[in-house]
Amino acid sequence: MGEQNWAGNHAYGADSVLTPRTVDEVREAVAAASRVKALGSRHCFNDIADTPGGVLLDLRALDVPVEIGDGTVTVGGSARYGDFAEQLHAAGFALPNLASLPHITVAGSVATGTHGSGRRQPGLASAVSAVELVTANGELRTFTRAHAEFPGLVVGLGALGVVTRITLDVEPAFDVRQDVFDGLPWEAAYRHFDEIEDAAYSVSLFTNWVNDTIDQVWLKSRVDAFTARTDLFGAVPADGPRHPAHAAGIAAGNCTPQQGVPGPWHERLPHFALAFTPSVGDELQSEYFVPYRDAVAAVRAVREIGALLAPVLLVSEIRAIAADELWLSPCHGGDRVALHFTWQPRQPEVEAVLPVLEERLAAFGARPHWGKLFHTAGPYPRIDDFRTLATELDPRGKFRNPFLDRHVFGG
Repeated sequence: MGEQNWAGNHAYGADSVLTPRTVDEVREAVAAASRVKALGSRHCFNDIADTPGGVLLDLRALDVPVEIGDGTVTVGGSARYGDFAEQLHAAGFALPNLASLPHITVAGSVATGTHGSGRRQPGLASAVSAVELVTANGELRTFTRAHAEFPGLVVGLGALGVVTRITLDVEPAFDVRQDVFDGLPWEAAYRHFDEIEDAAYSVSLFTNWVNDTIDQVWLKSRVDAFTARTDLFGAVPADGPRHPAHAAGIAAGNCTPQQGVPGPWHERLPHFALAFTPSVGDELQSEYFVPYRDAVAAVRAVREIGALLAPVLLVSEIRAIAADELWLSPCHGGDRVALHFTWQPRQPEVEAVLPVLEERLAAFGARPHWGKLFHTAGPYPRIDDFRTLATELDPRGKFRNPFLDRHVFGG
């Protein structure tokens, strides 16, 4: 077929790709297919969105208008956050959280438990208040928080149907400033982890695990709650813009504005600007979520194998996310800290270190990001309920694929 994901490390095995332009065309395609999956921005690094021998629905042309209501915004499942954020801001509203790049689709982000950052902010899926879904027989159904199965349906891994519309809660628009600090001593990070995470609305720590200090700390502060500081437990203000992967020679020009310049929420909460290639571009990714209470112990455990990771690593990010109650969310049941790894595009070497990394994190009940490279899915208390829900909505397994068989259904 010749189609690949964003990173180019996975070639889709579907027999064909359809590009429906209307919801009715999606319904017809789903009803007619024996195996089918939806494609969004293709930013997953594994085969979660593939359907070998089946049909892929490329939803980028799906015509669903943005509807801004009283405290909500409804968009098409294929809409990227960067496509409607400016329109939402102009209407006086904001989303409470955004991922590090605005290039990804709402439906894909939500379905995989993608999260954003902030100790007090839950992941992107927590903003979802309604989902319009094309189920296996082509029926169009809408689910809201009033439905008992809603917590199992939002982070759905593509196993329940094709999302055509999605409604998100919004709040009044706000401005954010971004300040970067260099050289946080590791011992200071351990001793003051809570204070560092509480230092701003969103906090990210960037490291390669082997340097004597944490390279960078990014503080994204709401302007209406900003507290000035000249020191961050030994880290000093950056003397210019920074890129997380600066050691790889990547310039800061594709990052969102820093150095305390205020701007709208949607131009500061992401790390990378919509107009540019995000992150490094030519990369692979993994990410693991551990309970917040275990964050320092987990970071120490990873540092012990830093010399193994660094040769295939571009940069790592440490950030906190608040709890939610969505069954397959990595933050289900408690606050989490995410340990993110942006790898060099050397998949065999990356795959070789993942078992060692996962063994280190197993003691903390680590859960991997569903859309990134990993070996073992981790513990989810409601996974049996999810399997039941998937069987009810898709009794013939139309949306099943090898990824779901390996990690969810035990095939």
